[in-house]
Amino acid sequence: QVQLVESGGGLVQAGGSLRLSCAASGSIFSINTFYWYRQAPGKQRELVASSTSGGSTNYADSVKGRFTISRDNAKNTYLQMNSLKPEDTAVYYCAAVLQITTAQAYSRYWGQGTQVTVSS
Repeated sequence: QVQLVESGGGLVQAGGSLRLSCAASGSIFSINTFYWYRQAPGKQRELVASSTSGGSTNYADSVKGRFTISRDNAKNTYLQMNSLKPEDTAVYYCAAVLQITTAQAYSRYWGQGTQVTVSS
């Protein structure tokens, strides 16, 4: 059974930094793309950053230059968040498009989320 587990959230002052981690576990053949999304209270979930297995990364305009997504050769992805602003406050979710076996199509899996709160 595939699981994605986020960690690293917390409370930080504006201008501070946090590093989120996401560990994928279970029987996974390959991970194509990792995503970080966030959802603030009363708002829709939005895509923050993505990282493909080919090395491409993309960011929402609101976080460009401040956030960095990375991944390792195992099943982990990270989101380094610098110069945090109160508007970055949200629940951050990790997602991955992955393949369990070569016989199955790629599917998207989600983590449970981790709270990030930035105080002014």
